[in-house]
Amino acid sequence: MGNIKAAELGVSNLAFLGDAVYELLVREEIAKNTNMPSIVLHQNAVKKVCAKAQAVAYNMLKTKLTEQEYNILKRGRNHKINSCPKNASPIEYKKATGLEALFGYLYLNEDYARIKEIFDYIYAYLDECNAKEPGE
Repeated sequence: MGNIKAAELGVSNLAFLGDAVYELLVREEIAKNTNMPSIVLHQNAVKKVCAKAQAVAYNMLKTKLTEQEYNILKRGRNHKINSCPKNASPIEYKKATGLEALFGYLYLNEDYARIKEIFDYIYAYLDECNAKEPGE
């Protein structure tokens, strides 16, 4: 990361990067475990990267983090937002921003093993939640 410490970067920067890291991990997991048309792959990815799903991940993850990781998560959640997607509430969007900031922070600290550990935990949990949804 050079002279800049990841924890000192703005939340927007961390979340911007973390969004890409998280989405790439979701896409990788879906692509390597299913053989479907690209539209179905995309639909499956959207279910896991949308703000609602990330807010669920935020809620279940809080107790699994170190103090520093939790502080980044909260910093992201508390960041002022100027707009919110129509398919998410403001609190869901804020929690999603917190989760993305955490992934950006871990990526910039090159803590790839921790990223994988947290991601695997989230992915398994979201799979379990999706399996319980009626009509699927």
